[in-house]
Amino acid sequence: MRYLALLLPLLFGAAACGTGGSPMTTGQASTAGTDSIATTSPFVAPDGKTLERATFATGCFWCTESDFDTVNGVVETVSGYTGGRVPHVTYEQMGQHNTGHIEAVQVTYDPAKVSYDELLRVFWRSTDPTDAAGQFCDRGEPYRSAILVHNAAQRTAAEASKADIERTKPFAAPIVTQILPATTFWAAEAYHQNYHLTNPETYERYRLGCGRDARLQALWGRP
Repeated sequence: MRYLALLLPLLFGAAACGTGGSPMTTGQASTAGTDSIATTSPFVAPDGKTLERATFATGCFWCTESDFDTVNGVVETVSGYTGGRVPHVTYEQMGQHNTGHIEAVQVTYDPAKVSYDELLRVFWRSTDPTDAAGQFCDRGEPYRSAILVHNAAQRTAAEASKADIERTKPFAAPIVTQILPATTFWAAEAYHQNYHLTNPETYERYRLGCGRDARLQALWGRP
């Protein structure tokens, strides 16, 4: 339950991973009430460079964003919500766990520097694909593990990657990660963006208290 997700990190002196937002394009400020954005990938950036989008859900978007920010070739990461029924979703609405949204991160990347297959490998090592009820200390529908695909090529790659993980995984439990179409993406409120950089101490306490890295190491071994 949401209350468990809130309580466990607080016991370790950390904030809980939160939600709330508005749709946002690359480089656009996070402002509530703006229009929804297209999820087309690839797309041409203002500087004329062809970039691509990928969207991943591994539980708390603070952590997902942090994990993908370290990847060479990633241009931008945006924390937000996708897949739901309510437009312009708010923190309060998300907290009710009845909007259908998933807490996710939209990754903009340069395919000349990093491939979608490489991003998928980062994704698997950042998620608990055996947990259908949430991720780590964050429980409920908004925190489920998912790959949100933007086109047919991404779906093919994601399905092949999932099948390969199922064959080679170092644990017995089945893979329950969902592969879903990428729909409208609503960017979270500004204070959630780059949270690992703007609030590093709080972020580290949250990540430790949530047991994220301990669980990932138990599943996958050391990086």
